[in-house]
Amino acid sequence: MKSNSIKMWEIDERPREKMIDHGKNALSLAELLAILIGTGVNIKNNSNEHYSKSAVDLGKEILALGDGRIDKISRLSIQELQQINGIGPAKAISITAALELGQRRYKTGIKHIIKKITSSKDAYEVLRNHVEDLQIEQFWVLFLSRNNCVIRTELISQGGLTATLVDPGPLFKKAILNNASAIILCHNHPSGNLDPSNSDLKLTQKISNAGKLLDIDVLDHLIITSTSYTSLNDQGKMQLS
Repeated sequence: MKSNSIKMWEIDERPREKMIDHGKNALSLAELLAILIGTGVNIKNNSNEHYSKSAVDLGKEILALGDGRIDKISRLSIQELQQINGIGPAKAISITAALELGQRRYKTGIKHIIKKITSSKDAYEVLRNHVEDLQIEQFWVLFLSRNNCVIRTELISQGGLTATLVDPGPLFKKAILNNASAIILCHNHPSGNLDPSNSDLKLTQKISNAGKLLDIDVLDHLIITSTSYTSLNDQGKMQLS
């Protein structure tokens, strides 16, 4: 039986050596996952016969589980990764940790790049990584200074698969404590539907009306999915009667 150890592969087939010789950009997603996985496995099938899976084979199976998309893979739980024959707790944890590091690195970079909000796209880039991979709804607020510079982002509430409740009182208390002159609302739709619901529109109007009393502008409300976003301001739906 051919060994499934990466050390026994041909030089050109070893992802670690390939990265050293050709750089990280030369590796496929499956090869990058293979480095995290480390080693392949020997498996016994239903006929009591042994066969091997290389680390790259396992990487390809993980990609298939996520439809070939790294954003979907990052949303897989440790338990879901272990559905693949050959991925145990240790390998699943290593993969999950590495993907989370990537997410945090991206979030840190965006915070330093975008210091002032000039469009809904700017707000989306700041807020997306808080909510786009979630399987439940969360409601976040972006607190802004008088010249629309980012003060902070904060989770306000979270709910189930289809809704989350928001009380304007505590929301504006946080805005006042942060010396915010304006806010941008944001929540996710785990279903992938980008259309605002009637309750989304009513909540937006309720919060906007409260903001007028406190002289805190509610500039926008973003609905974010795993792939895109909707801006109620861009759609002209922030000033409904």
